[in-house]
Amino acid sequence: MTRYAHITGWGMYVPEKVLTNHDLENMVETSDEWIQTRTGIRERHIAADEESTATLGAQAALNALRKADVPPTEVDLIIVSTSSPEHIFPSTASLIQDQIGATRAGAFDLSAACTGFIFALNMAAQAIRSGAIDTAVVVGAETLSRLVNWQDRNTCVLFGDGAGAFVLQASEEPGGVLTALMRSDGSGGDLLILPAGGSRLPASEETISNRLHYIQMNGREVFRFATRVMAQATEEVVARAGLTLEDIRWIVPHQANYRIIETAARRLHKPLDQIVINLDKYGNTSTASIPLATVEAVEDGRIQPGDRLVFVGFGAGLTWGAMVVEWSGPLPTTRKTQAWPFRFRKLYTVYTRLRSFLLRALRAIESIIWGRP
Repeated sequence: MTRYAHITGWGMYVPEKVLTNHDLENMVETSDEWIQTRTGIRERHIAADEESTATLGAQAALNALRKADVPPTEVDLIIVSTSSPEHIFPSTASLIQDQIGATRAGAFDLSAACTGFIFALNMAAQAIRSGAIDTAVVVGAETLSRLVNWQDRNTCVLFGDGAGAFVLQASEEPGGVLTALMRSDGSGGDLLILPAGGSRLPASEETISNRLHYIQMNGREVFRFATRVMAQATEEVVARAGLTLEDIRWIVPHQANYRIIETAARRLHKPLDQIVINLDKYGNTSTASIPLATVEAVEDGRIQPGDRLVFVGFGAGLTWGAMVVEWSGPLPTTRKTQAWPFRFRKLYTVYTRLRSFLLRALRAIESIIWGRP
């Protein structure tokens, strides 16, 4: 029996606060015209103090599970791709697993910068095809506003916060994730980097005073790299799937810069009306950008079941990748629509928080009874 990995649920979540280009004019030496001309971005969403990568990702995951009509307790694996994790450890995926009540799921983070969502989708699809799991949730979530230097006009205008998620399920019906391409070139690691905070440059007075905990980017070199690999990766992955570019209905690129997308489309001889673009509203949300763009295109009716798509991205590492997907939508089912937790979201949130609290309390009681080592 051949198993296929279908994308059966999709969801997104962005913070309420919007930071426009005009707002940035009051913060750094820039202008709306300068930003739009060079990037195509008009505004971006910024996380509130009480929000984090995990809380954004958990909301997107629950929205995706609701679309797929899959309760969290049926999830086998959660992969979170993020460039702005809650901590070095524990994984943001484990925190999301706890917040959504996915009690049977394994969870881990994947770090491949803006290409990470494609890499994570491929890992989940491979696990499903192998028979190791049946249901996975893949999340791309970011709070990059916490990692940008708001005095650097070259980077602070680019990034935004948000999260997107897909549910992948096993099926005998052909379709879903058809093939993928993953590439890396570590010789360009210094072109887009957050230098400090890891084992190479742990936090110190020197790293803080030198602003080494903020994103640093060689914009010109990244632009040259991106415009080259976006078209190359798309052509290679389509050929690997045994298709031609004429068979592809939509290309969903990483939403980094309008000029990069425009250049890639021109090299592929694809009209821009076959490219999904929404970076004007969200900016560069790194790992969240491809699912955010896909969710909007599905919800407004552009992407339909049976459409063949290419997801293509690039990012720090350097990394780049692409994936061919045949869109299907939720799998047919004979069971009743799940009322819990999707129709009682606030109550379910209380339930998951109470469950987490009780587990912590149980560990505290056990330590009292058995004594600490």
